[in-house]
Amino acid sequence: MPMFNDFGFTDEQKMMRQSLLKLAERALPPAKIRELDRTDGWPTEAYRALAKDGWLGLPYPTEYGGLGGGYKDIAILLETLSYHYACFGTTYMTSVIYAGLQLLHSDNEGLRRDYMVPMIKGDLYLAFALTEPQTGSDAASIKTYARADGPDYVVNGQKWFITSAHVADYLVLVVKTDPDVRPAHSGFSMLLVDTRAPGVSIKPIETMGRHTTHTNQIFFDNVRVPGRNLIGAKNGAWKALMRGLNLERMCIAACGAGNAQKAVEIAQDYATQRIQFGQPISRFQVIAHKLADMRIKAEMARLVTYRTAEMMDAGADARMETAIAKIVATDNDFECAHIGMQVMGGAGYSMEHDMQRLFRDSRLGPIGGGSNEIQRNIITKLMGL
Repeated sequence: MPMFNDFGFTDEQKMMRQSLLKLAERALPPAKIRELDRTDGWPTEAYRALAKDGWLGLPYPTEYGGLGGGYKDIAILLETLSYHYACFGTTYMTSVIYAGLQLLHSDNEGLRRDYMVPMIKGDLYLAFALTEPQTGSDAASIKTYARADGPDYVVNGQKWFITSAHVADYLVLVVKTDPDVRPAHSGFSMLLVDTRAPGVSIKPIETMGRHTTHTNQIFFDNVRVPGRNLIGAKNGAWKALMRGLNLERMCIAACGAGNAQKAVEIAQDYATQRIQFGQPISRFQVIAHKLADMRIKAEMARLVTYRTAEMMDAGADARMETAIAKIVATDNDFECAHIGMQVMGGAGYSMEHDMQRLFRDSRLGPIGGGSNEIQRNIITKLMGL
């Protein structure tokens, strides 16, 4: 990331970023990214490279083979991977952050040793399944139900927009285990479900962007899950889910910041080489100001992300800041890609250039992980409004 400085990073964090950039360039070259985007492929080799170099263990304690990294370390990793390719950051985040950390915090040592440790080694891939067709922002209204049957649970229901479920070995699945309790979320539990279990059916959803880590619908038809695969306390999942939201928002912000930087770089490179009326179009003020606006937006995305990560590392209450970071970074990411398309004109709209992919991929940011409208609701509530 030659245009963006690393002020405030430790020497180890600077080395980490350089190492990750080299890994990404080696394991996921531009031609491979375009192929994956075109074919809805998955970055298997690149993910294995992350596992081989130990990066899947960054947020995990050393006793489980992790690196014991902090929130700022996670932000640097995700920003770097997403700068290279937005879906690379999501590939990491889905298994390591969204799903894997639920196992870490579950107090179930068996699940940690049998599933979390292999995940850290890259031997297993996990996906996180919460959203349903009628429950997006209203997560408390999920209907997928797990009925106790002897020592097991029997699951029926449907999940929707589940990232990378098509390549997952296991799902961290949010279900109702007490359908009568009020409020409804007091009856939620989490189960670790084998995607190969009888009754599990996974079907991809065709979307505008994010073709590599595309989303899926999942059907559960009398799926039997061992009782030992209960993650955390029965009917106690809501508290665990809320605990992870700050980290989720910060991670999404870091990914947006990385993708925004790539948009700036692509647009600037094009504008300095594209000749019109006898000079590079970057010499025209109308274009130069667009590039300046892109740089401002990308910098703002980075600043709010790292400030939030540092607050979280310090143990501060960052609920307001994570919501702000998610809004600013994802909106600015999309706006950078949008302005970049205008700078490049027809070339940006062409499939020959990468800007159209950044535009498509960035559009999910303000929608997913709690829409930016929901984030504003959180902010206003914390403001006492």
